[in-house]
Amino acid sequence: MQTLANVSEFRLDRLHAAPLRIIALGDSLIYGFGDLEGGGWVERLRRQWMQPDSAGHAVYNLGIRGDRVGQVAQRLEAEFRNRGELRHRQPDLIILSVGVNDSARLGSPNARNFTEFSLFQADLTHLLDRACQLCPVLFVGMTPVDESRMPFAEALYYSHADQYRYKEATRLACAARKIPYLDVFEQWLRHDDWRSRLSADGLHPNVKGYTALLQDFLNWNAIAVP
Repeated sequence: MQTLANVSEFRLDRLHAAPLRIIALGDSLIYGFGDLEGGGWVERLRRQWMQPDSAGHAVYNLGIRGDRVGQVAQRLEAEFRNRGELRHRQPDLIILSVGVNDSARLGSPNARNFTEFSLFQADLTHLLDRACQLCPVLFVGMTPVDESRMPFAEALYYSHADQYRYKEATRLACAARKIPYLDVFEQWLRHDDWRSRLSADGLHPNVKGYTALLQDFLNWNAIAVP
């Protein structure tokens, strides 16, 4: 069984060698909701890595809209055990992306968070610790929301302040475990046009957003895809 200590070697030696089995777990950002052309960044990645001149990696999209960290943790092991494709083979890499739904406030901007912060931290600890015992892990962070378009679904209030708190907890938890973390939230906010990457609901990326997110992933030094 591989451990997180193998991540650097995995990145340098294996992404350009034999085809890998990769599972991507998380919420609508993994699922790709909002991308009517390409099906989201994970689907776009899957198609790119299926090209004849690529390494032939198999990517399984296991995103579920609305999932929170605790729900991903509950299904992690079963998803992992059943996505090896070949007999007696298990996935080589886990990509996680979840947390924005935990940060939402229910009913009003001042209501409680969907997942209380201390519970979020406990759920996150369980998810990351268990994932690291299975195989190398990468974590793709949340995209910023457009606060002016809240509430989402007439009930959920997302804000940058809450997003920052939850994503920082995630980033620090990943750093403590040497899990590479792609801070999409910070990267996007550096661009003046970041709102143009979001759908009309203010929460999910659009075609432009998922295209940008895929490029962020491919440019990430944790995978160093040529």
